[in-house]
Order: sequence, then C-alpha cells, then structure tokens
Amino acid sequence: MNIIIIIFALVLMQNVEPLKDKNQKDTVIMKELTKEEKRVLIDKGTELPFTGEYNDNKAEGVYLCKLCGAKLYLSADKYNSMCGWPSFDDEIKGAIKRQIDADGIRTEIMCANCGAHLGHVFKGENHTLKNVRHCVNSISMIFKPTKEVAIFAGGCFWGVEHLMQQQKGVISAVSGYIGGTVENPTYKQICTKETGHAEAVQITFDPTLIDFETVAKLFFEIHDSTQEGGQGPDIGPQYRSEIFYTSESQKEIAEKIISELKGKGYDVKTKVTSATTFNVAEAEHQDYYETKGTEPYCHTRKKIF
Repeated sequence: MNIIIIIFALVLMQNVEPLKDKNQKDTVIMKELTKEEKRVLIDKGTELPFTGEYNDNKAEGVYLCKLCGAKLYLSADKYNSMCGWPSFDDEIKGAIKRQIDADGIRTEIMCANCGAHLGHVFKGENHTLKNVRHCVNSISMIFKPTKEVAIFAGGCFWGVEHLMQQQKGVISAVSGYIGGTVENPTYKQICTKETGHAEAVQITFDPTLIDFETVAKLFFEIHDSTQEGGQGPDIGPQYRSEIFYTSESQKEIAEKIISELKGKGYDVKTKVTSATTFNVAEAEHQDYYETKGTEPYCHTRKKIF
C-alpha cells in the first residue's frame, strides 16, 4: 500500500520543478500517508467542514504542505470565513499552483513544490479587502508556531536573561519567579528562601529560527549545572538549576541533553519540572545588565557541546 501511495505522489509531481525561493524547500520530502491523507492530498478529496484541526486555529505561525514541508500560508493571512475550512486571503509568494478543477468550474489550488491537493480558491466574496479566499483542507497542512515559550532557572536571573536574549531567534527574555507556593511573590519574599520559588527567565523564541534544543544547550553552557543549591556565590533554593518545560517535547529534549552531559562525565543536578505559574519580577529586575551597562558577575558562556 505504501508503494502505491508513493507512486501516486510521484505521478502528481511529474514536471513540477522544485521552487528556488528561499522560503521554500528545494527538495521534495516524501512521507507515509494515512488513508484519509491520501484521499485528500493525492485523490483530491475534501474533509468534512468544521472538523479540521486548523479551522479555529488563531496562533501565530506558518502553515506547511503536509506532503513535502514547503511553506504555504502565514497566520497573518488567515481569517474566519465561517465556511468550515481554514481560509486565507493571501499566500506565500510562489507557494501555490492553480488549475481548473475537474468539475470545470472551480479553481483548484495545489502545493507548487510537490503538487499535493490543498483545496480551492474563490474570488469576489468580499470577505476581506483582498477579496480572495483560499479554502484549504486542514489535513493538507502542518502548522508551525512562530513563538514558543521555555522557562529556565540557573542562578541569578539577571545573568541568565542577559545572555539568553543575545541569542538569534530569541524574541524576549523576562525575569520572574516560578515553582513556589505563594501567589504573586515579591523579590523580598523570594529572598526569605521560604516560598519555594526559583529565580527564572521566561524565554520566548521563534522555532523557525532556533529550536528548543539549541536554547536548552545554551542554558547549560551559561551556568554550572553541577552545582546544587545555588549558583556561584549565590546560595539558596531560589538559585537552583531547573528547567520548567511547557510541552512534553521540551521535557524529552531536556532529559536527553542531561543524559548526554552525564555521559560526558558531568554530575548534573538540574531538575526537569512541568511549568506552573510564572510570575514576572519587578521592573528593576528586567534588562538589568543592559540598563547598568556591565556584564554578569556569575554567568559566562563555556562551550560544552
């Protein structure tokens, strides 16, 4: 069955030259399709309205072709047309190929990179100023968010924040508190060492520019993960080493990195914990070293990967 699916896909891709646009993949990536994916992507079927995974998706990101991974649409161009399928009033330049549908009336849209069936395009409905509606099957796409959040505790948050926000792909780094039992804690309360909180930094990054593994490895290179109960001269539970994951994928990657470090001989003390409420620290703790114009006293980067 898998051989038949691949043959169908190859037939569709005949005479379709890979795009050279920098936003597209220039090689076709074959994947194993489910029966329903084949029905839509290869046999040009349609999923039932209001059943697709992305019909109500409002997250920021980019939509890729399910078959080859080429970029198709940006979330900024998605709108609610109330038709039951994801709707876009624009496409990424060069991403979409059009042809008259088999019914001789509608215009079919396909991935220009591999020829996979996406849906149909309509004009003149006056839903948006662009007056165009790309009606796309959710099952024909994969959504990749342009923002992901990760939370790291590795000693004084001033230094972690300072070094993290210099990394390309990091959108923002915010100092705060997490992992304790007191609601809306203050810095003064944290310093009593009785709230259970850690000084931490919430990192928002663009996963199309940098992945979680890269961010996590940077975290291990800017602090001493083998020190327990503090970091450098800063001693206390609030200065502990801990990764607060926001997804199962982050958890798996963090644990894999720790296992790798232990294999290198590092006695890693870093804990991996599911993220709870992150409380933003007071204004005077944000962008501390940028404001002061100095470098961290207890955080420097040491290459270990």
